[in-house]
Amino acid sequence: MEPLTNSVSNNPNPNTFTRNANIDAIRGLALLGILFMNIYFFGNSFLGYANHEMIPLHDTLTLLFSNVFLEGRFISLFSMLFGVGLAIQYDRFANRSDNPYKSVKSRLKWLLLFGAIHAIFIWYGDILFTYALGGFVALCYLKLDNAKLIKKSLWFIIVPLLIFAVISLFVPEEPVIRGSPQFKEELLIWTGAYSEQVMMQLIIFTAMVFTAVLVTMWMSAGLMMLGVALYRKGTFENGFSNKALLQFAFATLLLSTVDSLLTLADKPMLTSLSATVVIFSAIPMALIYIHLLVKICQNRATVLAPLQKVGRLTFSLYILQSVCGVLLFRYIAPTLTMTLDRPDYMLIAIGFSIFQVILASVYLRYFNQGPLETLWRWLAKPKASKLESNTIDEAAA
Repeated sequence: MEPLTNSVSNNPNPNTFTRNANIDAIRGLALLGILFMNIYFFGNSFLGYANHEMIPLHDTLTLLFSNVFLEGRFISLFSMLFGVGLAIQYDRFANRSDNPYKSVKSRLKWLLLFGAIHAIFIWYGDILFTYALGGFVALCYLKLDNAKLIKKSLWFIIVPLLIFAVISLFVPEEPVIRGSPQFKEELLIWTGAYSEQVMMQLIIFTAMVFTAVLVTMWMSAGLMMLGVALYRKGTFENGFSNKALLQFAFATLLLSTVDSLLTLADKPMLTSLSATVVIFSAIPMALIYIHLLVKICQNRATVLAPLQKVGRLTFSLYILQSVCGVLLFRYIAPTLTMTLDRPDYMLIAIGFSIFQVILASVYLRYFNQGPLETLWRWLAKPKASKLESNTIDEAAA
């Protein structure tokens, strides 16, 4: 999700703002990439993609590709970038002699509300609410030096994942085959009356809050703190060393292979464990993406410009993905969930990604910020500040 402020390069003068093109491009990639996983869940939010009884080869190949390059990668990127936004916002308020904790917490409180509305009334697979909770936790550790911050982040990532793994072992999910009575019964819920969908999403959201407090909030906070440490080390300006890249690549291939074996296993207990392994495998691949975009973009506004423009509108475009996905798979063409295979979903995601790139380019010709970004900043400002000029925000936009 978009950081709490516009991306800015490390700048000794707190009163001047220049966009960090690298961060914009990375955020744009994360926004487009997350759709490739979320798209399976817009139609049937319980199951996501339901396999055929006999899994076709193209589904298996798409799954293996996703396990290496897509699954969990962009959620990890979003979390790290959110941490970068926390650090930038905190430093900016501190330099302006404002109360940084009070100002950042105000934005996080409003994000909690946005996330709850999104999860209950649009689509249950919200990440905003969990990010806001994780942001409150990460905010407590921003004053730590990098070594302590990284150590703390690792604990915050590993411990919740181990808890999640134990839960998965004791409550394994039985696979649901496409066309089965259970599949049809659950699909009816998401193609029925909107009021029934809202009630079901409210129930799921309540469970999500419990899960967030137990696991995902802490894991998100850990990734945010990792993002802060990388930002302060200059990773978003310079990337990683070749040695580090080789280590990330090896970890990605090893963990993705284990994830794929677990995913394709016949035993539900092993399949459930894959949800834990995929998060471990996602982090090194997300770091590789950061390095590649940093080296390609090199903080130039003219390189990867379409991605940068998407990165400036991630909040608005993220919600737009949910709205369009729900409308398509629940109302316009509900039978698609019964007929589409994995490659078909990928093609739809590619098409909608192209649409978002075009939309962002056109929109930013006339406006400096997205509609939800503008609303969020306005709501989070102190009452006295709402009457003042938005010169600083516009300069950073």
